[in-house]
Formats: sequence, C-alpha cells, structure tokens
Amino acid sequence: MSVRKEKINIITLGCSKNTVDSEVLMQQLHANKWELTETSDGSDIAIINTCGFIEAAKQESIDTILQAVELKKEGRLKKVIVMGCLSERYASDLKKEIPDVDAYVGANKMEKVVEALGGDYKSELLGERMLTTPQHFAYLKISEGCDRPCSFCSIPLMRGVHVSKPMERIILEARRLAVLGVKELVIIAQDSTYYGLDLYGKRTLATVLEKLGEVNGIEWIRLMYAFPTGFPEDILEQFNTNAKLCRYIDMPVQHVSDAVLASMRRGITSEKLRALIHRIRTTVPGIALRTTLIVGYPNEGEKEFEELMRFIAETQFDRLGVFTYSQEDGTTAYSLGDPVPDEVKEERRNRIMEVQRTISRTKNEQLIGRTMSVLIDQRDGDVAIGRTEIDAPEVDNEITIHSAGNCSVGHFYPVRVIDAEEYDLFAIPTHRVEAEMEVS
Repeated sequence: MSVRKEKINIITLGCSKNTVDSEVLMQQLHANKWELTETSDGSDIAIINTCGFIEAAKQESIDTILQAVELKKEGRLKKVIVMGCLSERYASDLKKEIPDVDAYVGANKMEKVVEALGGDYKSELLGERMLTTPQHFAYLKISEGCDRPCSFCSIPLMRGVHVSKPMERIILEARRLAVLGVKELVIIAQDSTYYGLDLYGKRTLATVLEKLGEVNGIEWIRLMYAFPTGFPEDILEQFNTNAKLCRYIDMPVQHVSDAVLASMRRGITSEKLRALIHRIRTTVPGIALRTTLIVGYPNEGEKEFEELMRFIAETQFDRLGVFTYSQEDGTTAYSLGDPVPDEVKEERRNRIMEVQRTISRTKNEQLIGRTMSVLIDQRDGDVAIGRTEIDAPEVDNEITIHSAGNCSVGHFYPVRVIDAEEYDLFAIPTHRVEAEMEVS
C-alpha cells in the first residue's frame, strides 16, 4: 500500500531569478512524486522562496513566513520551509525570531530543500523545470551571483560570487524550453554582460546570443541586466545580424553624477556612460533602452539630483524605473547612513517618473499609424493584450488589440497602432485595416 505524498505549495517572492529557482525546484518535487498546489489551502507543506534585496522586500518575506507559521499553528499546514535570499543572509536571526519554521535553506541550495523534505535530489534533471510563466515566454538564467562591488547592493552577500552557467547547459535548457512551447527567452543574471569571464577567460555573451539564435522554435531573445561598466560591445553586432534578438537592452545605470557613481562604486563616469549610450544607439539604430535608477543615495544632494533629471530629459530612455535608496547592513554604503528623508526620496522618484511619463507618451504617439509585430499574452473576449519587440514581460508597456479576431495567446500577429497613452498602445489587426480599406 503506497503512502500518500504531501501536497506542496511554493510561494515565490522577489525577482525573476527566484522565479527560475522555484520552477527548477517544482520539477524536482514533481519527479519525487509530490503533488504541487497553487495555494496554501489544502496543502500540507509551504515552501517560501524569499527575497532580501531591499527593506520592503525583506518585510514582505517576513510577513509571508509569519502567515505560513500561523497556518501551521492552526493545524492547516504540517511544515513550513524557507529558502532563498533572506534565508541565506539572515538564517541565524530568523531561527531565533521565528523558530516554528521547519527548515531554513539558503540561496543556490536546491538539493538541501529536497533533502529537508525527505526526497531524492535528481541531478539528471539538470536544466529541467516546470514553467510558472505563460507557456510562450520563459526566463533563462545564464549565471548566478555577482563580482561587482556596488556599495548599495546586498546581492553578493546572498547569492555569492559570479558563476557562469556552462554554454552547453544554456543551449540545452533553451532547447528544452522550446519543446515546451516557449517562443520568447528573457536572458537574466545578476550581471549578464559579465558572462564567461570565469569559465572562458573573456566575456562571451555575444557567442551565447548567437547560439541561442540557432535554437529552433525560439523567435524572440531579450537581454536584461546588462551592466554598463565593461560592456562587451561585440554584442551590438548581434542586434544587427541575429534576427531573433529583440532590439532592446535593459541596462541599469543607477545614476549619472560622478560623485554619486564614485560612492556607489559603479566603475564608470558620467562621460563614459553617456558615450556608451551614444555608441549603442549609433551602432543599433532604433534600439530601445531600458534602465533603472536609484534616488536618495546618501550623497545625492539637490545638485546631483538635478543633474540626474537633466540626464533623463536628454537621454530619453524608452523604458525607465526608479528605486528609492534602501540602507542595507553589510554593504559598503551602510556606514554612510541614510540622511535623505523618505519623503524627499519619494518626491524625487515622483519627479523623475513625471518626466518619464511625458517621454514615454511622446515616443508612443510616434508609433501611431505604424504596423508592428505583437506577441499575444492574454485574451478576453474580442480584446487581446500583447507586447511589442521593445517591451519585456511584467515590467514594460502593453498593447491592447481591439476586434482581435483570431489572435491567439502565444502567437505573433501584425497590428496597426491607432492610439497611445503614457504606457499603453492601442491597435487593431492589420487584416481588419485591409478590410476597411477595401470597403472604403
């Protein structure tokens, strides 16, 4: 008589790297015959994949752990296991403060989670995972950890040093994802442009992109987290020769003031940063640039902030996000304190986003009348929601298609843009445009 395996719910918090880790763990649990559930209701075990990047993320992780522990006390859960970045960084403190958790497992220790459940970690499943994203796109992690010395960042404390995934493993994983129906690969890492230095003695991201372009079934490849310092400019040629590589780069610049960049230990000056952006746009005309910024860093005064505002207005990033500075213990910036009041940080963030809203609306309005290829993410009645080549899933603009006709989720269609807002486009399928032209 077989013993019933417990039902397990995995709760994933934080970034897309955590999403990939949870998907790999799900495949391991499935291979061990555990049943996976989408919610804690009806589950026997909760596994919480935590984030510890900034204060807000840490608090969300702690609140989620406490909620699961309460369910355990009520007899609605048998076990609670905590994994990931917060557990890696604060395991000893968490054990003292929340002792009812059955196991705390750090980042990059997948086998320890399986062992804590009494399972058998199956190394032959290397690269296999169960997708939690829509079937047509997936995140592809090409490396783990980071060697950058950024003063504000706690990632190396949680994820360790940079470790590139062997190229053959990346290609194998991409092929497996293509078999699952994935059409868009979103390349992620803590620093994607550092790829290859540890394994091959040089940056080899361009080679990875070229080989991924040869994988049958994959139609879009999107590059995220491209660090500007030491940017491998040989990848720019890939944008001109690799038809599958989206003309889009996510490059987090964080700031532009030399004083702030130096204190942040970013390894680049304002002049070099501006020159790099110019070369990227000159070499790859029409490329979309996405960036993230930090406001309220300890030595960011009004002068430095105004310089950042001018930079945003001059550079006209296609996509932009802003974080307010979070003082993190263990980082080199911690000793600088946190002198910028929270209300000033928020006011600066809002001012930047107001400028970006105008930039985004202007750029979107320039697309009215154009025909663009769109990947459909959702469908509701006669309306479909999709993305263009210059929009990453979950963080960028969407395009709403009215009278969507036969547009199906996970497929590409040509549409004509008919209207625009700050962060949204509106379109109709080109076959409808052609029909209307025939009638007129």
